[in-house]
Amino acid sequence: MSYPLLETIDCPADLRALERKQLAQLADELREFLIDSVSQTGGHLSSNLGTVELTIALHAVYDTPADRLVWDVGHQCYPHKILTGRRQGMDKLRMRGGVAGFPKRCESPYDTFGVGHSSTSISAALGMALAAKHKGEGRKVVAVIGDGAMSAGMAFEALNNAGVADTDILVILNDNEMSISPPVGALNNILTRLTSSKTYNAAREAGRHMLGFAPPLLELARRAEEHVKGMIAPGTLFEEFGFHYYGPIDGHDLDALIPTLENLKKLKGPKFLHVITKKGQGYKLAENDPILYHGVGKFAACDGIQSAKVPAKLTYTQVFGDWLCDMAKADSRLVAVTPAMREGSGMVRFSAEYADRYFDVGIAEQHAVTFAAGLACEGLKPVVAIYSTFLQRAYDQLIHDVALQNLPVVFAVDRGGLVGADGPTHHGTFDLSFATCVPNMVVMAPSDEAECRRLLSTAYAHDGPSLVRYPRGSGKGSVPSPELDTMPLGKGEVRRRGQGVALLAFGSLVAAAEAAGEVLDATVANMRFVKPLDAELIVELAGNHSLLVSIEENAVIGGAGSEIERVLSERGLNVAVLRLGLPDRFVDHGEQGQLLAELGLDKDGIVRSVRERLAIR
Repeated sequence: MSYPLLETIDCPADLRALERKQLAQLADELREFLIDSVSQTGGHLSSNLGTVELTIALHAVYDTPADRLVWDVGHQCYPHKILTGRRQGMDKLRMRGGVAGFPKRCESPYDTFGVGHSSTSISAALGMALAAKHKGEGRKVVAVIGDGAMSAGMAFEALNNAGVADTDILVILNDNEMSISPPVGALNNILTRLTSSKTYNAAREAGRHMLGFAPPLLELARRAEEHVKGMIAPGTLFEEFGFHYYGPIDGHDLDALIPTLENLKKLKGPKFLHVITKKGQGYKLAENDPILYHGVGKFAACDGIQSAKVPAKLTYTQVFGDWLCDMAKADSRLVAVTPAMREGSGMVRFSAEYADRYFDVGIAEQHAVTFAAGLACEGLKPVVAIYSTFLQRAYDQLIHDVALQNLPVVFAVDRGGLVGADGPTHHGTFDLSFATCVPNMVVMAPSDEAECRRLLSTAYAHDGPSLVRYPRGSGKGSVPSPELDTMPLGKGEVRRRGQGVALLAFGSLVAAAEAAGEVLDATVANMRFVKPLDAELIVELAGNHSLLVSIEENAVIGGAGSEIERVLSERGLNVAVLRLGLPDRFVDHGEQGQLLAELGLDKDGIVRSVRERLAIR
């Protein structure tokens, strides 16, 4: 497919050299390129289709990268990447060595802030704006945040700070959940262009100066202005934070966006622009089902995503979703909490069948955990479904609000370990380390799907905080029992008896350990529990093996292997320990199996590491 105008854009300066009337054609070509490109690589689609015109307008008006453009989350950054010199690299999007799926500072000077988690843009942009002021630099700073990300407390903490910080910052709310009818859209575009103009703002400031001599009249005028604006736009809240609010404005209308941004660029102080966009804009299939087309695999763009065949193996996420419904049927006390991850965490069925016991609290991980603690205080049994990487954001709440009070909250932690294409912002590489050191916590890592279901039941039966950590995708394909059986707390099992070397594996790497054990004729233990560890089993293996090898898909520093060494040290046992896990660095994006192989955590890597330790060539 040919993109005659887009192919001339290698940087935003090329875009700024175009005539204004050419930008609509550029938007059409950029949208077609996005659909064609993402359909061949997979990635985030509907949210990126919604930011095409907004991205073009921002780069047309602002002198990027000298002016700072900060994206929130990054699900909306593909048009930005394409226009900033990475168009030809999009064929390897999210692949090993290719373009990252999120803004990444080391990838491009146009990626001013690395993001993967929500609601950080306003804080980062404020820091940049104040730094520019401190250094006497006249650069502009813009934060683009989605309406979903505005549900996080961090966004409002930043607004609260920015509104009194006396700096030039523009926050753009990319609102893609509202629809705007043509008459309302036209009216709001006119109003926004008017209220962002130099004439209007000069008149407003002059009026304030004159009325300043009569404070009661000034306060009356201020209140009148707020009430009038409140009748035509939902901006009163942001005005109260100290921002000048403008909008809503049609985010797909370049003739409205560009003049408004040009006006706002000239204004001083904190400004808030409310932009209405549509997820999937320009691709009807994505417009009709933006959730389905949010994160996609490869598909034929002309046909769209076809109904997938029933998978040969259940995913861990599906195992959790089925268990959740079954346990809810068995126990009316069960309630489920998610921070805006219903689909990703496998809770669609539960949300339909048990709507009155399902709580989606929005992108607010800290609130989710403390909210669950409150539920537990009143005798309910909350299950918090959360990705490992997102639980990091609620660590204080896990410690202070749940564990310290020894409340029976179950954390169903999905995406434990390496997640693949989403990369280091989404790898769940620290949970075993940060959860195990917390008093009262029980930490479990199932080796397969059937064990995952049983450990979830074990966690639910435990009268205290517990965490079940499982990986993305499927395991070896074991079929879970329909029962709600539990397992003995803190007890592992020996899967294979060998000699000389004992492989003590946790969770997702048990299968690789078993395969390596066959080659090495080693004993293989499925430990199941990181806390409490099966100390009895460790002592037994230490007594008849010369080398213990801990294997975990978690940071090797402070992980399960460290706990094994602690058990041995406390008992005065002098046996060699080799700890295999994730290195002390952030692991880049790439296919899961490829990454594990490169890090020596597949069968061959385990065999190689053991033989090197034993000096066997």
